[in-house]
Amino acid sequence: MTLQVPAILQSAPFIQRYPGNPVLDASKVPYPTALVFNAGVTKFNGKYVMIFRNDYGSLDEQTIEPHHTTDLGIAYSDDGVTWTAGPKPVFKMHDEEIIRAYDPRLTVIGGRCYMCFAVDTKHGIRGGIAVTDDLEHFEVLSLSTPDLRNMVLFPETIGGRYVRLERPFTVYSRGGQDRFDAWISESPDLRYWGNSSLLLAVEQVPFANDKVGPAAPPVRTDKGWLTTFHAVDIDPARGKHGWEPTWKKRYTAGIMLLDLEDPRKIIGMARQPLLAPETDYEIDGGFRNHVIFPGGMILEDNGEVKIYYGSADTIECLATAHVDDLISYCLKG
Repeated sequence: MTLQVPAILQSAPFIQRYPGNPVLDASKVPYPTALVFNAGVTKFNGKYVMIFRNDYGSLDEQTIEPHHTTDLGIAYSDDGVTWTAGPKPVFKMHDEEIIRAYDPRLTVIGGRCYMCFAVDTKHGIRGGIAVTDDLEHFEVLSLSTPDLRNMVLFPETIGGRYVRLERPFTVYSRGGQDRFDAWISESPDLRYWGNSSLLLAVEQVPFANDKVGPAAPPVRTDKGWLTTFHAVDIDPARGKHGWEPTWKKRYTAGIMLLDLEDPRKIIGMARQPLLAPETDYEIDGGFRNHVIFPGGMILEDNGEVKIYYGSADTIECLATAHVDDLISYCLKG
C-alpha cells in the first residue's frame, strides 16, 4: 500500500536560499556540458572545494549524451558562494565493465579528502570510496557489491571505526517495489565494510512514500550528528516534469540528529521537509523538475550552515540556516 504524502510540501521557514542561485551551472564550466549538479562540497587545504557531476549534452535541445560520457568536475571558492570551475574534469571511470562514476560526496578525515561516489556497471550499481591529497590524483579504496549507492562518510572515526550511511537497492526482497531505505555500516579501514543495520525507513518519514537515503555527509554539533537525507514521493498522476516523457517523482530534503557516540540512534527528526521544491529553478526548466538533493553541508564558525544541493538534476544551488534552528527543527520532530 502506497503511503499518502501531502500534495504541497514547503521548506522550513528559517531556511534561506542564496539569492544568486545557482552557484554553479553549465554556463560557468569552461568545457562542454549540459548538467552540473549533485556536488560534494567541503573545506580542504584552506579553500572551499566542490566536485560535481558533469553530464554532457544540449540544454537547448534538452538531450543528454550516453551515460559513459559522464565525469566529475571540480570548482573552488574562497567564500563558499562564488565558485570558479577548474579547466578540466578530475575523475572518470569507464571500461568494458564500468559505465560511469557520478554523484560525488566529499569528507575530510585526518587531513585527507575522501570521495564517495556511485558507479554504474553492466552488472549493477556499486558504491565507491576514493582518497586524494591533491584533488588531482585519486586512489580508489573500495567498491561495493551491487546494488548500493548514495554513500557518505562521517568526518571522524566513532568508537575506533569509520562509519558510513548508504542506500541499498533491495528490489527483489521488497517484492519488486521501488522502495529503498537508509542504512548504516562501519569499517576498520575504509576498505572492508560490515555490521550493517537499518537507520531510517521510508515509513518513518511523513513526506516520503518511495525512498529515503543519505544526502550530505553528517556534521558534528554539540547536540549530535546533524544529518540531511533525501526523501522521495511518487504520484502516478504526475505527467511531464522535465525532459523525459513523464516524471512522477518529487525529491525533498529532510534533516535528523544522530547520537554522537552511537549514530545508529536517531535523537530527533523533523517531520516536515527542510527543503522542498518551490522556486522557478527547482520546479521548471530542468532535466527532472521538482528535485532537491543536498550533497554538501558546511558548519561555519559563526553558526551558519551552508547546504549545497542539486536542483532539478541540472544546476548546483546553496541554502543557509543557523545551526541552532536546524537542531531545534530536528528535536521538535
